[in-house]
Formats: sequence, C-alpha cells, structure tokens
Amino acid sequence: MTSAGSAEVPPRPQAVLGPLTRAAIFLVVTVDAGGEDTVRGLLADLSGLVKAVGFRSLDGGLSCVAGIGSRAWDRLYGRPKPPELHELPVFAGDQHKSVTTKGDLLFHLRAERMDLCFELETQLMVRLAGAVTVADETQGFRYFDARDVLGFVDGTENPTGPDASDAVLADDGGSYVIVQKYLHDMTAWNALSTEDQEMVIGRRKLSDIELSDEEKPSNSHVALNTITEPDGTEREILRDNMPFGRPAYGEFGTYFIGYAKTPSVTERMLENMFVGSPPGNYDRILDFSTPVTGTLFYVPTAEFLDNQPETQPESLGIGSLRRSQP
Repeated sequence: MTSAGSAEVPPRPQAVLGPLTRAAIFLVVTVDAGGEDTVRGLLADLSGLVKAVGFRSLDGGLSCVAGIGSRAWDRLYGRPKPPELHELPVFAGDQHKSVTTKGDLLFHLRAERMDLCFELETQLMVRLAGAVTVADETQGFRYFDARDVLGFVDGTENPTGPDASDAVLADDGGSYVIVQKYLHDMTAWNALSTEDQEMVIGRRKLSDIELSDEEKPSNSHVALNTITEPDGTEREILRDNMPFGRPAYGEFGTYFIGYAKTPSVTERMLENMFVGSPPGNYDRILDFSTPVTGTLFYVPTAEFLDNQPETQPESLGIGSLRRSQP
C-alpha cells in the first residue's frame, strides 16, 4: 500500500506515536449502505477538524488517529488493499475465547483534557450523521501514575524514540492497530492477595519492577506477551491502553489498543493469551478479565487521508471523492 502523495515526499504517519495523555475516546462505527462518500469526505477533512478544535487549547495535545477495517477498505477504496489488513481471527483455547466484533472505522482521540476529545467527537458525529452506526464508544482516563484499574502500571515496556517508529510504522508509513475492550471482575481480583496479583501480572504492584525469570510464572501476563524471534530479537508493539468504568454500575475495564507495523505480532500475543504457550498455558489475567470487543484496522498515512485516491471501489462504481468546502 502506498501513500497517495508524491513519491518525493516521505510518508507522514498519523499521530500514532503521540504521547500518552490524560484523556481518550475510542469510537468504533460501521458504515451504513450509501454512506461511503460521506465517510471519505470526513476522512479527507479530518486533519482540518483536529486543527480547528485543537486550536482552542494549544497546550491540550489533541490528536485523532483514524483506522479503517478490512470490509470498509473494500467499500471505500477498493484495490490495492493494505497487504496485512484482514478480519481479526478469534483465538480460542480450552478455557477462554477472544471475540471479533463489527467495526469499519476507528477514531482514537487523545488529549490532556476530555472536553477537547468530547468536542472533536461531537464534530465527527455531526459530519457522519446518517452515514454510520456506532458500534462502541468508550471514554478512557489516566488513572494515577498510568495504572489500570487492576492497580498495575500499564504500558511500561512501550518502545520509545526510533524503536517506537521501527515497531509501529510499516514501510509505507501506515500502521496496523488492534483494539479490545476488557471488563474486569473486580470482586474476584480484589480477593487475591497483592502477592498473588503480582504472579498473575508478572510485575511488582507498587514499584512496577518486572519479576525475575525465576519468580515469574510461565502463565503470567508479562511472560506470555513477550514475543521473541528465534534469534532472540524481541518484537514490540505500542500500547495506548486506557482504563474506563462506571463504578455505580459495577463496570470496570481496560481498553486495549496496540499499534504495530504488522498485526502478526499482536495476534501472536493474543494466541499466547487465549490458547496458551504451550497450548493450555493461558494468560491467568483472563480468569479476571473478559474481552467484549475485538477488531483490526489499518491506519493509512496522513497524506493518504488528505489526498485520497480518485479511483472508486469496483463494487460500488458510484459517487466521487469530494472534499467539503471550507
């Protein structure tokens, strides 16, 4: 997959490498029949909308990453299709099973203030009215020192600097992102001692220090999510997970979002978690956390969205790409 911009201009990725923020909204929608032109027009104007809303608070760090699902790509852009874009498989072990849910578009909104995310999402939905159906909306927040609601720091091993670019950006400047929404059984989790929780995660709860190989169980979350090649090279992804919840309704969860240059790395992590490595040695965190969504998206470059291809999907043969007038 190549960017629609000039070959002389380096690919300009969307803000997938942006820093962790205090607030985020994860919006997943499906495209209604006949809504393709509206969606293409919105995506072409996305960078302008982010600038317009973000200008109200220049230190707010507002950004928005748009991802496109496999079926939606066929409808919106046809061929060529990003080489590794496909429907997310279901990973099923003897005890636990992942889920794959509908999703044509992902909007990952981040800022230091929720009001900025809220306003941008409002503007997105105004533009998409009548063209999409909401599949899921989750508002996440930073919990103390970047902890999940289970009490552990989340994202410690994220790559930084050039390592992050190497892990996240494909050769064409795009990226792949998998999202999953997990709900936690806090009653069962809180019934464990802190020491037992640390064995489930593979880290010390207070200090966030990873347990030694001798201490760390093979079915801990850290052990099963460490992916290495035969030569010992570790394969990394970039997690921008956020906690969410409604305590009054007993809802506590973590929204997993992992960017990678190839979805195969994240999918291998999921296979390790649900099937086990070896099979049967599944991730113990699944005894307390249940996935309720799961979708894979491709994140094209910012240039692709700004200057979308003129070619139309063969299956539709209707409409034309139109940018809205300022």
